[in-house]
Amino acid sequence: MSAGDGTIPAMRTISSAAARRVALAAQGLADRRPRGTPTRRNLRSVLSRIQLLQLDSVNVAVRAHYAPLFARLGPYPPELVDDAAWSHSARKPRLLVEYWAHEASLLPVRDWPLLRFRMRDLQRRYLDDPASVANSAPGLAEEVRAAVKDLGPVGAGRLERELGVDGSRSKGGWWNRSEVKRVCEWLFAVGELTTATRSGFERRYDLPERVLPDEVLNAPEPDREAAARELVTRAARAHGIGTEPDLRDYYRLRPGMSKTAVAELVEEGVLEPVTVRGWREQAYLHTEARVPRTIPGRALLCPFDPLIWNRERAQRVFGFHYRIEIYVPRQRRRYGYYVFPFLLDGRLVARVDLKADRAAGTLLVRGAFAEDGVDHGRVAGELAAELATMAGWLGLEDVRVDDRGDLAPALRRSG
Repeated sequence: MSAGDGTIPAMRTISSAAARRVALAAQGLADRRPRGTPTRRNLRSVLSRIQLLQLDSVNVAVRAHYAPLFARLGPYPPELVDDAAWSHSARKPRLLVEYWAHEASLLPVRDWPLLRFRMRDLQRRYLDDPASVANSAPGLAEEVRAAVKDLGPVGAGRLERELGVDGSRSKGGWWNRSEVKRVCEWLFAVGELTTATRSGFERRYDLPERVLPDEVLNAPEPDREAAARELVTRAARAHGIGTEPDLRDYYRLRPGMSKTAVAELVEEGVLEPVTVRGWREQAYLHTEARVPRTIPGRALLCPFDPLIWNRERAQRVFGFHYRIEIYVPRQRRRYGYYVFPFLLDGRLVARVDLKADRAAGTLLVRGAFAEDGVDHGRVAGELAAELATMAGWLGLEDVRVDDRGDLAPALRRSG
């Protein structure tokens, strides 16, 4: 792009504070929460911003796909997500489908065709690997397909029993799953099976043609370049502003695909290259991104919230060093097992290690830590109110604060 006199215009420079507000607005964290009970319309609005919900099996506080909506909508009926992801009716058509996007994710059904290139890549990878189930158990794959067609929606455990396979090897954990489960996951990865519903978080597999609408199944498959451009566009909407690696990470694209897509979107005027003070890498601003003057409000962000799931970006945008410590030995954890950063008025000001003790009806705060330079009294008061709201949403009766962390005393006094 050039100015009218043929010169190349100077690249715009924006402050790191403005970039932070852009990022929060893009994620729907600059909007006021609904006054009444959130509805399907509110769910659609959030999804139009964040694009997808990451899935994770950890349930120490609340499962990952429910938490980002609580952060943006406040207390909402979890059935909104369940109905959108795992049921279908004429009145409430399915909105979401599971696939590998940013890790295992729920994404809009309309986005399924955009990831067909990934299904094809994964199929080639399985077929090229002599040790994969595609080569070690091709006959079992045909049996699984036939059984799902007859029985679906069906879980891997029942498939093992129906096929007469010894499932004892699956008891040791994900690294030792039975061949039936591995075949199911292969067929899921290549798009021959999908998740119809879940029971106790167990996938119930079915054929895509019985889960997805015809207009999605029969949609023309975009070429890889067109799919990459659309996915990077969605990532840019969700970020508002970001580096090329930021945009690439949202859907875990390959560097070459992402870099080409970013260059084309700049040429098309969808992305504007900008300089952000304090950022080392080139930044790209979505041309429809908002820059609010202020970001009021508060939110608890689970470890898999799209605002912070890229830890390097969280450090660059918010000056917030965050690492999930689930797999760190207990004695070496700095903050705790399942830590929620706390967002207040546009800044990440604290973090709390949370556990829902459902048997006791209590939300446990096993550690509470303030960031440097924050007002402990004000942060504790706002955090206590948000924890009480979360406890009520989870059906828990009270909040209990343990001693760990420099914010714990003030938080206990505010509770």
